[in-house]
Amino acid sequence: MTPRISDLATLRARHPEAIAEAAARRTRRPLIGDSGRLMIVAADHPARGALAVGDRQLAMANRLDLLERLVLALSRPGVDGVLATADILDDLLLLGALEGKVVMGSMNRGGLAGAAFEMDDRFTGHRPEDIARLRFDAGKLLLRIDYSDPGSLATLEATARAVDAMAERELPVFVEPFLSRRVDGRVRNDLGAEAVIRSVAIASGLGGTSAYTWLKLPVTDDPDAMARVCEASTLPTVLLGGDIGTTVQDQEVAYEKWRKALRLPTVQGLVVGRSLLYPADGDVAAAVDTAVGLL
Repeated sequence: MTPRISDLATLRARHPEAIAEAAARRTRRPLIGDSGRLMIVAADHPARGALAVGDRQLAMANRLDLLERLVLALSRPGVDGVLATADILDDLLLLGALEGKVVMGSMNRGGLAGAAFEMDDRFTGHRPEDIARLRFDAGKLLLRIDYSDPGSLATLEATARAVDAMAERELPVFVEPFLSRRVDGRVRNDLGAEAVIRSVAIASGLGGTSAYTWLKLPVTDDPDAMARVCEASTLPTVLLGGDIGTTVQDQEVAYEKWRKALRLPTVQGLVVGRSLLYPADGDVAAAVDTAVGLL
């Protein structure tokens, strides 16, 4: 019998082996399904201490509430899967919410939001061997590069080795690159077209092969420049949602940006988190259905 969300702590305490058992019997599917598109719900923010949605600083802090939202989102037609860290994916495995879904493990969450070491984004999440052992379908890593920070070289090297390790296992890895810098002590990602193009060029060349590399890219500040961004690589690309604002109007603007970018030939789908799980009007199902409709 599938446990309730409220039963998860008891199940974890008494039967920790249930997670591996659920992973072993999970029904899998191809990365790209019949639609030819990919719609992934993202929920790996909490492991980096990033719990805010708009002006609500602890919006994602209640784990039971987050799981309820995720289970609802995954149940909607057209949603292909989820991107999350081990703790969340373990819960979803126990809840039976990952049957026939694409499961993507989040690999580096060491660059905690707001920390002095935020740019030292080490691999503290899923390792390639974990993704293979659990029969998951892909991995995702965040690559923020600060030209003024010598530590970015270590991040680049670690990313390249992760790309190699995933390719050895014939597992897709979604690389999310940014050119970043500190402004008044806070890390800011440059979403200008030139910066995003440069990040694409850097990310595409990492590792000994790009055969299993995908790109996970933001829509640029100038949506009309996305065509030039996507011309910088032949790697398949998904769009990330990011922080789209706090109002219904903000959400509508974001939808239109995604709609335009999804017409580009290398763009294969969407990977969106907070804006769908915590929409301005509170209607998770409607937000997810709208995003699916864009595909």
